[in-house]
Amino acid sequence: MTTDTDVEAVPSPEGPADIIETDYQIGQDNITPKIGPFGLDIHNPVFLVSGLVVIAFVLLTIIFQDSAGPAFDGMRKFLTSNLDWFFLSAGNIFVLVCIACIVLPIGSVRLGGRDATPDYSYLGWFSMLFAAGMGIGLMFFGVSEPISHYSSSVAEGAGSPDSWAPLAGAAGDPDEARRLGMAATIFHWGLHPWAVYAIVALGLALFSFNKGLPLTIRSLFYPIFGERVWGWPGHVIDILAVFATLFGLATSLGLGAQQANAGLDFVFGVPNTVDVQVILIIAITAVALISVLRGLDGGVKVLSEINMVVAAALLLFVMFAGGIMSVLSGFVSNLVAYGEELIPLSSPVGRDDDNFRQGWTSFYWAWWISWSPFVGMFIARVSRGRTVREFMIAVLLVPTIVSVLWMTAFGGTAISLIEEAGMTQIADAALELKLFEMLSGLPLAAITSFIGVVLVIVFFVTSSDSGSLVIDTITAGGKVNAPVSQRVFWCTFEGLVAIALLLGGGLGALQAAAVSTGFPFAVILLLACYALFKGLYSEPRGKAAAAA
Repeated sequence: MTTDTDVEAVPSPEGPADIIETDYQIGQDNITPKIGPFGLDIHNPVFLVSGLVVIAFVLLTIIFQDSAGPAFDGMRKFLTSNLDWFFLSAGNIFVLVCIACIVLPIGSVRLGGRDATPDYSYLGWFSMLFAAGMGIGLMFFGVSEPISHYSSSVAEGAGSPDSWAPLAGAAGDPDEARRLGMAATIFHWGLHPWAVYAIVALGLALFSFNKGLPLTIRSLFYPIFGERVWGWPGHVIDILAVFATLFGLATSLGLGAQQANAGLDFVFGVPNTVDVQVILIIAITAVALISVLRGLDGGVKVLSEINMVVAAALLLFVMFAGGIMSVLSGFVSNLVAYGEELIPLSSPVGRDDDNFRQGWTSFYWAWWISWSPFVGMFIARVSRGRTVREFMIAVLLVPTIVSVLWMTAFGGTAISLIEEAGMTQIADAALELKLFEMLSGLPLAAITSFIGVVLVIVFFVTSSDSGSLVIDTITAGGKVNAPVSQRVFWCTFEGLVAIALLLGGGLGALQAAAVSTGFPFAVILLLACYALFKGLYSEPRGKAAAAA
């Protein structure tokens, strides 16, 4: 489509591809103001509307802190209580679409054109997938979620309307409570979240690398809106994507700050207060800014690979310290339990576990959906050269297996410490402290707890800087090399939104932000599934198809 701006967009397809002919020029709606020494290159409606709303949100939330908390909490409860069926149904549809992409002939379509080759090795590719996708979440919930489901399932009264146990619980039966708790945990970190990411990532990669459209969310909807996608229908989609990304990231950054503070308190006695968490966000955002200035290859990729090595080392330590045979046998049994409970846990109707379904699953699905523009675009940018089948297997199945191993090692070890060593303080601790209480039951607790804090902080940094790259691309009209000052703006405001939410309601406000932005974007993603199939079926598939 474009020629003079291609260097600022994405590489042209290599080999046969179904290029979409359009008169739209990447960046044609952009304005290029200059503020002092800083030049900007921003999409006029998307950047201005997004930027002004975010600035207003930060100011109003900080000014009206006392009333913001109850308002956020009420909004979260309303959405998860009334729309839980919608979130669960949408999640199931995304999984089915991904499986269809693996088994249907469209799986042979190669992203970037039939002759494209991968930009990154498997090691670099997987490292960036994990660091951007679930790093902070796995650290925060790796112990706290299995323990929470186990405790609620085994407790007296599990299965009653007041219980938080999944399905009917397993009152008084520790073995069944462990099985059910691990299955419910893996359900939240397995196929469903990665299917959400995969839909967005595959759509962005297809319509950018193969069809020559800008690397921005609106490009997925060209089969539906045609040329109108460059007008206000597309503006609205991109603005919603910016909000979803920003508030989804802020949720994770807020959780990361709470856990880093809890870890510093556990190891060094640093006070566990909101003030300290705000200081942490400011300090870590400053580090993220340095990473942003170094760019994708110099900043995000290097930090991601370092963090994956450290995370793998901590995982191996917990596996061996917690009993390698116990972890490996637990991995198999948990995988089986996940398969057995997958359909009951996925069902949006005929269940009595309202607290679990609405408070856990609906929140998670909204959170994953709100993260999908960010993670999806990031995965798309590093996945050029892969076939659709290879892409789906890697993005959908491999992270699920690793998540099962992670949850088994950390969560399973924590449950064993409670059952066998009587460490009930793990279950009694606050969510952000459970990881460090579990590590205190293993050798070298001071060292591993310190490593845990470092991992949380670095995952914090990689999420912040890679999120800034994604939002910057959306608000620059699809340009991937816009001026660095714009990324600095978004990186700064990610930190400010997280601070505003912490001051304006803490964890409840963070969850409300994720849920409220996830809902409208879930509707958009369902439409994207149709556009994705339409785009894939128009592509040449494999060498035989190209020769024909």
